[in-house]
Amino acid sequence: MSGLTGAVDLTVVVPAYNEEARLGPTLTAVTGYLGENAGRWGEWEVVVADDGSTDGTRDVVTRLGHPRVRLVTAPRNRGKGHALRLGVADSRGRRVLVTDADLAAPIEELERLDKALSEGNAVAIGSRSVPGADIAHRQHRVREWLGRAGNLLIRVTAVPGIRDTQCGFKLFDGDRARTAFAASRLDGWGIDVEVLQRFHRSGWPIAEVPVRWSHQPGSKIGPLDYARVLADLARLRARALRPADLLATVLFLLMAVLLYSGRLVDPAHRYLPDSLQDQNQWEWFFAVTADNVAHLRNPLFTDLQGFPDGVNLMANTVMLGLSVPFAPLTLLAGPAVSLSVCMALGLAATAAAWYWLIVKRVVRQRAAAFLGASLAAFAPPMVSHANAHPNFVVLFMIPLIVDRALRLCAGTRVVRDGIVLGLMATYQIFLGEEPLLLAAIGMLLFAAGYGVVRRDVARQVWRPLARGLLIGAAVCLPLVAFPLYWQFAGPQSYKSVLHGDNAGNSPLALIAFAERSLLAGDAQIAGALSLNPTEQNAFYGWPLVTVAFAIVVRLWERALVKALAFTAVAAALLSLGPKIRVPLTDTVFPGPWAALAHLPLFESVIEGRVAMICAPALGILLAIAVDRLAATRDAATQYVGLLGVALALLPLVPAPLKSVERAPVPAFIADGGWKPYVHRGESLVPVPLPDPGAAEALHWQTAAGLGFRLPGGYFNGPYGKDRIGIYGASPRYTSNMLREVRYTGVVPEIGENWRAQARRDFAYWKAGALVVAPQANDGPLREAVTKLTGRPGTWTGGVWVWDLHKGS
Repeated sequence: MSGLTGAVDLTVVVPAYNEEARLGPTLTAVTGYLGENAGRWGEWEVVVADDGSTDGTRDVVTRLGHPRVRLVTAPRNRGKGHALRLGVADSRGRRVLVTDADLAAPIEELERLDKALSEGNAVAIGSRSVPGADIAHRQHRVREWLGRAGNLLIRVTAVPGIRDTQCGFKLFDGDRARTAFAASRLDGWGIDVEVLQRFHRSGWPIAEVPVRWSHQPGSKIGPLDYARVLADLARLRARALRPADLLATVLFLLMAVLLYSGRLVDPAHRYLPDSLQDQNQWEWFFAVTADNVAHLRNPLFTDLQGFPDGVNLMANTVMLGLSVPFAPLTLLAGPAVSLSVCMALGLAATAAAWYWLIVKRVVRQRAAAFLGASLAAFAPPMVSHANAHPNFVVLFMIPLIVDRALRLCAGTRVVRDGIVLGLMATYQIFLGEEPLLLAAIGMLLFAAGYGVVRRDVARQVWRPLARGLLIGAAVCLPLVAFPLYWQFAGPQSYKSVLHGDNAGNSPLALIAFAERSLLAGDAQIAGALSLNPTEQNAFYGWPLVTVAFAIVVRLWERALVKALAFTAVAAALLSLGPKIRVPLTDTVFPGPWAALAHLPLFESVIEGRVAMICAPALGILLAIAVDRLAATRDAATQYVGLLGVALALLPLVPAPLKSVERAPVPAFIADGGWKPYVHRGESLVPVPLPDPGAAEALHWQTAAGLGFRLPGGYFNGPYGKDRIGIYGASPRYTSNMLREVRYTGVVPEIGENWRAQARRDFAYWKAGALVVAPQANDGPLREAVTKLTGRPGTWTGGVWVWDLHKGS
C-alpha cells in the first residue's frame, strides 16, 4: 500500500486492537499534519500494527487508501506489546514515533519530542508527570491513583528516574528502537517498561518531555490490566537476574541454613548454648512485640518483665523493624520458630545485599563478589553474634545505606536520594541503632581515607553529600523523634550501659581463630581472648591478615584499596578499646577509643564490636584481588593468588552452631497450673528471680502465652538515682539473697528482719506465688523460701509452689 521504498525520515507506529471507531480520525490527523509539514519531517510513513482485531479496524486503513499508510497484521490478539514489536520491526524510519490509537497526545506534540532527540537523546518520552505537562481532560481518579502507584513501582524496580513510562507517545532513534523492540519478550502493557529498561541499561540517553494530553473515552485498559502490568514487572525483574546471581543467593541461604541446622530442625525444643541466655531474651522480645501488636498496645513498653516497673522496649534491642512484621508468624508458630526463621533469612539477606553492592560498585566477576560477600556476612565475629544477636546478623540495610550515600556523591538526584537515605536510616534504627552507629563509623573512616587519597573527588562530592545527608536527617528525625524520646526519656529509660574498661579486643584476638572455626577453632584460646562466645568480635586469623596485607601492597596504586586498608586498620585499632595492653606484658598504652569512650552513645558501645567493620572492608579487598586474578593471563600468578585466598579463608569456614535439647517447661507452667495462684494484677515469682545469668523463666512466660507477669528479668533498665543502665531489674534485698543461695548453696541466718524485708519485697512485686523449679542448689533455695514464708511449699506440676494468698 506504500509508494515508498528504502529508508525514510520518520515512521509513525500505531498499535491497534478493535479501534474501528477511533482509528480513522487518528490517521487523518497524523497524515494531515505530516503532509502539511513535509519540509519539517521529510519522507514519512505510518504503520498500523493490527493485533488480531475482530471488528473493522483493518478496513479503516484500506478505505483510507493513503499511499504512505501501511498495515501489518497479527493472526490473533496477543497484546499491545506484540503489536508494537510487529509495527516497529516493519518500520524504516531514522526516527520512530509510537503513538496510541486514541491520539491522547496530539500529533503536534511531536515537535517537542523531536527537539529532545536532536539534543542527543536516544528516546524522548511524552510525559504527563513532569513540569510543563498540560492535561486537559483527566482520567477517573481511581485510574489516576493506580497509574501513579504503578509508575512509582516502575521507578523503584525497573527504570529509575522516569516518572511516566506508560504515556503512549514516544519518539525513538530508529535503529535503537528496532534493536530494543526485537529483543523484547513481553506481549502486554509492560512492553514500555521493558524497552525503556533496555535503553537505560544500554546507556542510551532518555529524555522525559512534557506534552499536552487529554484522556479519550473508550480506553482498552481495564482494572485487571494493572495487575497484568505488575506481573510483567515481576517477569522483568526475574529475567534481569543472572543465573550467577540466583546461584549466589541460593548458596547464601544454604550457608545460613547449615549454620543454624542444629536449631532449625526443631526450633521450639532446641537451644543454642553459646547464646547463654540471649535466645530466651530474644524469643521473649518477639513474643511480647507480637502480643502488643495483636492487642493494639504500645510496642515501646511492657510490664511483663521487671514487674511492676516494666521494661522500656525502645531502650532494648527489640528490633521492631522485624519483630513487628514477623508478628503474624510469631502468633501462628511461636517465637522460637519466628526468631529462627528471621535469623536464618536475615543472615542470607545480608550476604545477598553485600553481594549486590560489590557487583554494582566494585567488581564484575560474580565469583569474586560471592567470596567478598561471604566474608562480609559470615566472618567469625558475625558467626559469633549469630548465636544470640539478630541485630548484628540481620544487616541487609547497611549495604543499601552505603550505596545510597554513594549515589549522593554523584549529585544527580540529591533530593530523592536524600529522602530515600532518611527512610533507610529510619528503618535501620528500628532494626538496630548500634549497628547503624558502627556503620556510620566505618563509612566515615572510608570517606576520610578516600578523601585524602582523592582530594579532587572529595572537593566534587562533599557539597551534594552534605546536602543529601541534611535532607536525610530532615526526613529521619521527625519519624524517629517520639520513639527516641521514649527511649531516652520515657518510662524505665536509662543514661548508658557501662561494660567496664576491658571490653576492647586483645591485639591477639585480631589474628587468632574463633571458637566456631571449623578447621582451626580453639575454644580455650578464643574464650581467653573474648568476653564470651557471643562477643568474639575479631578473630580474622593470621592467614587472612597476611593475605590482606599482600593485596594492599600489590594493589596500592588503587585509591579504593588504600581507603579500604585505612578503614580496616583504623577500625581494628579502635576496637582495642581505651587501653591497649601489649600481649604477654603488663605494658598498657592509651588507645584511640579513649577519645570517644565518654561521648553520648559511644559510652554504651562494646568497643570490641568496632572490629566488625573490618569484615566488609576485608571482603571487598578479597573481591578486588580475585577479580584482578581472574583478569590476568599469567597462569602461575592466578594459581598462587587463588591458593593464597583459599588458604586464608578455609580456616574461617564456620562449623554449625552448637545446639542442645532444650530444658522442658514445667507442667505447672505448660499446663496452666499457675492460673489459680496468680490473680489479676499479680505476678509469678520464680526463685531465684530471672536475671541475665538465668533467664529460663522468660521461656516459661512465652510458653504460657505471656499469661503472667515476672519481677526481675533480662533486659536493660535504670539503676539508682543516676539511672545508670544495668542488665536486669533493680535488685532488692530478697532477690539478691536468693541469687546468692543459688550460686553458693549457703542459706544465711534468716530471722524476723529478713522475713519482714521479704514481705515488703513480695508486696512490691505483687507476688501471687513463689515457684522453685528443680535446679542446682534447689534444696537450699527451698529451705530459704520456707524460712522466709514460715511454711513449706507444695509440690505440684513438677515445681515447689508457695501460695502467698494464704499468708506469709
